[in-house]
Amino acid sequence: MGIPIEGGAARGRAAITTFYSQDAWIEGKAETKLAQVASWPGVRQVAAFPDLHPGKYGPVGSAVLADRLYPQLIGNDIGCGMAFFQLDLPTRKLKVAKASDRLRALEGPCSGGADRLRAIGLTEDFGAALGTIGGGNHFCEVQVVQEDTGLAAFGVDPSLVCLLVHSGSRGLGNWVLETVLARGDLGMDAECEAAYRSSHDHAVAWAVLNRQVIAERAASALRADLRRIVDVPHNHVEPYAGGWLHRKGAASAHRPLVPLAGSRETSSYLLEPMEGERNLHSLAHGAGRKYDRASMHGRVGRKKSDLARMTQTSLGGRVICEDRDLLIEEAATAYKRADMVVQELEQAELARSVGQLRPVITFKRAKGGRA
Repeated sequence: MGIPIEGGAARGRAAITTFYSQDAWIEGKAETKLAQVASWPGVRQVAAFPDLHPGKYGPVGSAVLADRLYPQLIGNDIGCGMAFFQLDLPTRKLKVAKASDRLRALEGPCSGGADRLRAIGLTEDFGAALGTIGGGNHFCEVQVVQEDTGLAAFGVDPSLVCLLVHSGSRGLGNWVLETVLARGDLGMDAECEAAYRSSHDHAVAWAVLNRQVIAERAASALRADLRRIVDVPHNHVEPYAGGWLHRKGAASAHRPLVPLAGSRETSSYLLEPMEGERNLHSLAHGAGRKYDRASMHGRVGRKKSDLARMTQTSLGGRVICEDRDLLIEEAATAYKRADMVVQELEQAELARSVGQLRPVITFKRAKGGRA
């Protein structure tokens, strides 16, 4: 069940429905941001999920329905999302050490980016970045099925290796948002909405292609063919109910299957959506941050042994990340437990888990420095 936050319209703000219990780890700052967004002009409904945490412009892990378009509610990584793929590589044949070495081929740009963009009718802008993962919480992860509770119905073979790719529109989405912010177009009129939507849709299409190219590069490195099962954005806006439905770190549930990412030390999940209007056709997209990136530098990584441990997980997986700061900021302890997020969604009757996936190799960066 969704839990409305008391006050709502009586206090001059939109209704807020939280889809988490008191057992969920939710920062007070995140709920403060929910209330702030709910008071913005034209906001009609807000839904918040158990991966909720504070973001720069608003709460991450939320969906917002409004009469006007607010670009800052989508953020700078327009089109960011997750794509789930299956390789034709049997799990029993996966050699982790060899596969880890081969995945280092993902480092750096790939060739032919401009050609791939033109092929789907996009401009060549930012073509050099196509096929690259980026920083932050983005990754390409090799996974194996740990628990199967209905995967066959969605075309997933539990005996084969899987890939989960989390990435977005790289510098393109940031350029789009910065252009809007420079003009001060926050809560747009019809003319500005049309211009922003054109740039937004371009960035979303770019991000979808980027995840596809990353997966192709990974499959090639692993000497395998791949098949995309689903691609689900979680930073975007779409027309809905005569208004605009904004998602920031909230997965679109307009899919038969939705990935929910773990944190290297916890499994990822494949969810079957079960709801619609009351949760604005949205779901949690991952475990959600527990601690912000800055505070992680005081929590872990003080010793070389700490860093070494972060590249070998308790689940027997490997993490390829040679950027020390990134490794610390994205340590598993920075995140909530994905299984608890899934439990909250199931208790709210928003989704059910049909598969649990164990991380085997998480690729983030194979050399130091920021990109």
